[in-house]
Amino acid sequence: MNAEMLVKRAQLGDKQAFVQLIKGMESSLYKVSKAILLSDSECLDAVQETILIAYTNIHQVRAPKFFKTWITRILINECNKIRKVQTKIVKMNDYLEPTTNEQPEVFVDLQTAIDSLEPELRTVITLYYYEDLSVKEIGTILEIAVGTVKSRLNRARTKLSSLIEGHKVEGRLLHE
Repeated sequence: MNAEMLVKRAQLGDKQAFVQLIKGMESSLYKVSKAILLSDSECLDAVQETILIAYTNIHQVRAPKFFKTWITRILINECNKIRKVQTKIVKMNDYLEPTTNEQPEVFVDLQTAIDSLEPELRTVITLYYYEDLSVKEIGTILEIAVGTVKSRLNRARTKLSSLIEGHKVEGRLLHE
């Protein structure tokens, strides 16, 4: 059964249709949250909260074909809430003295390079390349102009290119 039919059935109160719909999107939701939050536990919290909000508000989906856009917007809002809380927390590591025997880590993984990008760049890269969304869909989800999406994609690609070519990631070399 296709996603649009599942959305329509879920809107009529079919719990199994909603479960089936979410099961088909779990991986996608997790990837998007991971692009914003990085921490596995925070990602799981954001996805769980998103599913709960989607379940209670599924009747608000006007066009079933836009369910993915709608739930992704909810997820991004939840991730942003968690990220705002993160910025208020003072991390103990910020006050610890670095030890002199620490070796710089070598980053060889593309995902590590993506994780080092600023959240807004990480988000557009994930939505575009991993979720296969169009620039227009990303603009709708993030509530930004198409030109802004293109600009962020370009900045992210440029930064990733320089990271992969051996430049520094947060003071550490990508390649030795």
